[in-house]
Amino acid sequence: MKFGTSNIVLLLFLMFLSVFFVLTSKKFKHKPCKHLILYFHDIIYNGKNAANATSAIVAAPEGANQTILAGQFHFKNVAVCDDPITLDNNNLHSPSVGKAQGLYIYNTQNTYTAWLGFMFVLNNTDYQDTINFIGADPLMIKTRDISVVGGTGDFFMHRGIATLMTDAFEGKVNFRLNVAIKFYECW
Repeated sequence: MKFGTSNIVLLLFLMFLSVFFVLTSKKFKHKPCKHLILYFHDIIYNGKNAANATSAIVAAPEGANQTILAGQFHFKNVAVCDDPITLDNNNLHSPSVGKAQGLYIYNTQNTYTAWLGFMFVLNNTDYQDTINFIGADPLMIKTRDISVVGGTGDFFMHRGIATLMTDAFEGKVNFRLNVAIKFYECW
């Protein structure tokens, strides 16, 4: 088979084009395709706040009280939540855009850390359906990242990172998280 100059130039051009596409696709891979900031409000049931509680301890160390978090870094406590999500960080009673539903497990004996597995069920005019999260939450660190592992509806097959920051903390009962969600794979 005989290659002419035009065939060699065409082959080199196609090779250059394929290298160009590979390099540019990796360059833009880390740019988010969608970004949301939401606020997750949690009020743990403590035996006295049944009317306001949005989460409850469902498992505790043997002999522990299930209305008070365990003493040593809350180790072995498991809580479930059905917390309101808002766009306003200062007001728990601002209009809800959905619910955070799932669980957190305090799983470390030497520091405050929780393993989180939950979803945001959004039901406002801008967004519908769910976003799923999973990961470790070392509570003593100012900002922490957990994985966005999927979703449904408007968030079908989305992947990304949710950066958590404790926005407010009141005793052992009430906290609010700023959740900055960056999607890197959007379908």
